[in-house]
Amino acid sequence: MKEKNTVGVIDFGGQYSHLIARRCRELKVHSEVVPSYTPIERVEELGPKGIILSGGPASVYQKSSPKCDPKILELGVPILGICYGAQLIAMLKKGTVKRIKRREYGKTKLFVDDREDLLRGLPDATQVWMSHGDRIESVPGSKTIAHTPNSPIAAFRVGNAYGIQFHTEVAHTAKGKEILSNFLYGICNCKPTWTPKSFVKRIIPEIKNEVGEGRVICALSGGIDSSVTARLVQRAVGNRLTCIFVNHGFMRKGEPQRVVQTFKSNFKMNLVPIDARQRFLEKLKGVRDSEEKRKIIGEEFIRVFEEQAERLKKIDFLAQGTIYPDRIESAAVGAGASRIKSHHNVGGLPERMRLGLVEPIKELYKDEVREVAREVGLPEEIISQHPFPGPGLATRIIGEVTDEKLRICRDASAIVEEELRKASLYEKVWQAFAVVGDDLATGVMGDARKEGHLVTVRIVESVDAMTADFSRLPWNLLEEISKRITNEVEGVTWVSYTVSSKPPSTIEPC
Repeated sequence: MKEKNTVGVIDFGGQYSHLIARRCRELKVHSEVVPSYTPIERVEELGPKGIILSGGPASVYQKSSPKCDPKILELGVPILGICYGAQLIAMLKKGTVKRIKRREYGKTKLFVDDREDLLRGLPDATQVWMSHGDRIESVPGSKTIAHTPNSPIAAFRVGNAYGIQFHTEVAHTAKGKEILSNFLYGICNCKPTWTPKSFVKRIIPEIKNEVGEGRVICALSGGIDSSVTARLVQRAVGNRLTCIFVNHGFMRKGEPQRVVQTFKSNFKMNLVPIDARQRFLEKLKGVRDSEEKRKIIGEEFIRVFEEQAERLKKIDFLAQGTIYPDRIESAAVGAGASRIKSHHNVGGLPERMRLGLVEPIKELYKDEVREVAREVGLPEEIISQHPFPGPGLATRIIGEVTDEKLRICRDASAIVEEELRKASLYEKVWQAFAVVGDDLATGVMGDARKEGHLVTVRIVESVDAMTADFSRLPWNLLEEISKRITNEVEGVTWVSYTVSSKPPSTIEPC
């Protein structure tokens, strides 16, 4: 087994598996998540300096609970089990794990019994985050290194394996970062080599080697993923990259002009801008169902992209902005093979066009993509912009998409973003936009009653979009947003604000 500066994270279905991997990367150590059923040969291929067994919702003593190959404990590298992972180590070491009446959920006081390695530098007592209904009763040959009032073996060491019943990866565990750092650096002897600079330095030669003398096309939307992809490929192959920018008419205010200015004028890319606004709008005429709208936009995008690609000279590769969570989630659906990211501007293209696929940021999480974006010189307005769906404003228009609704949605959303930036809140929220439907409401304008559209403002806070909460903005800011929309956007009489979280709501309305 050739050792690399990598830590493998074995996923047992826990909600925090990717968070564990991200915490490792924040400490500048590369990590890779693999499912629990991964063959031992695949784990060995990672060449890990250490392995972390994640938490999970099951109980280890249930027959149907996920298990890893027991030989993982025999690879000769340090093992850290977190929650379910700790219980699994205990079971594999012939210990006892039992269901308990008094479960531990939430903040708990941990008392440290040993500071030799994993808990080095911790105080006598510290706050940790628990989430379990089972308890480790015994682990033959082990040493207990910490306990809580309800878990006599809250942390243990047995050989080169460590188990902790709490979650180091969540912010509620006060010394979680220190514990993980002790494991990575003090126990696994990892080096802090995973940085944006080192990634760029490594990936550009890899792209050069993969592409050779071939030519590459890239569907450039102006979003962070496709922008970083295009910039990395440009650095690798120069003018043998051609980017196709399809303006489907559902972009944010001023965005098409910014994309062309940034990539064609500033970065001197071969950029082919396509104005397909009327074409997309005609395809959506009379369509009200949200899923049908998404499907039509996706299929039409592929047609436009293929038409433009056929006009170019021989093309050998397609570059696309698949990121690490896309790849992991896609692979989990099938038998372990990575499938193409389901996204309106790339889905289906490689199969239909028979092109090689270049995915330079497929190892990165979204926050890492932003760091690499700064490393390759992308402007801050692209780096810090809020997530934006592929179908664009069409997902924020309820019912049929019309010119009038698009105008209202685009202008109102621009006002929302402007006011958040004035209040220095834009980068503190996850997404902020306006929604327009068919609902009309009566207003009074110029001493006359007038019927106009109802605009709904949606502003949410989130970490990864899996869950989200509505942003509790100051009332004076909401008042200013409402006043500006009704005064400046023709055809709007009412403004409302959503106070629904995800779940049960979604972030985007459709």
